[in-house]
Amino acid sequence: MINSEFREREPILNLIPYYLFKGIIIAPIFHTYFQGKVYGIENVPVEKPLVIVSNHASYFDPPILGSGVGRPVAFMAKEELFEVPLLKQGIELYGAYPVKRGSGDRGAIRAAINSLKQGWIVGIFLEGTRTADGRIHNPKLGAAMIAAKTQLPLLPVCLWGTQKILRKGVPFPLPVPVTLRIGKIIDPPPSVKRPVLEAVTEQCATVINRMHDLGP
Repeated sequence: MINSEFREREPILNLIPYYLFKGIIIAPIFHTYFQGKVYGIENVPVEKPLVIVSNHASYFDPPILGSGVGRPVAFMAKEELFEVPLLKQGIELYGAYPVKRGSGDRGAIRAAINSLKQGWIVGIFLEGTRTADGRIHNPKLGAAMIAAKTQLPLLPVCLWGTQKILRKGVPFPLPVPVTLRIGKIIDPPPSVKRPVLEAVTEQCATVINRMHDLGP
């Protein structure tokens, strides 16, 4: 039973532009230009918030991930971006939530939990930054901490091939094959004790890397 603090779905005003943008721009580019494939879409709950954990290799990952799972995914963004007129409204519509520079993990965790309470799926890149080969080598505990504090499930997702989209010296995205694999739901950690968080984080990283090994 989900905690009454959390909405069942994302706000309707956010869902409308999401489906318009996905249908008109993101999905056609993904399925044609990137020859995109999605496996495991049946593992994404139709409603209720959750925490997506993913690998990260490209600036293209957030829109591809959000489009591929069929629901908007809220990612953190620098607080300064929310001070720019029009840009602020645009990124808020797509679920971006502000994180103050220097606030550290606590600030990011608080911001993510606020988005979850509004019914969003929150996306966390498990490594915390992009990796050259698309695999996860040094997973961080933030996603497991958020899941433990909210008692919401984790959903492992793997992006394959996105590290090849942008290449040094090439001024445009390359039409490389991209695959999105969605794993099975992982239960939240039962406590915020470090060994428990580490075990669940390692479980998520292992699942994502195994999906990555499957290739396109």
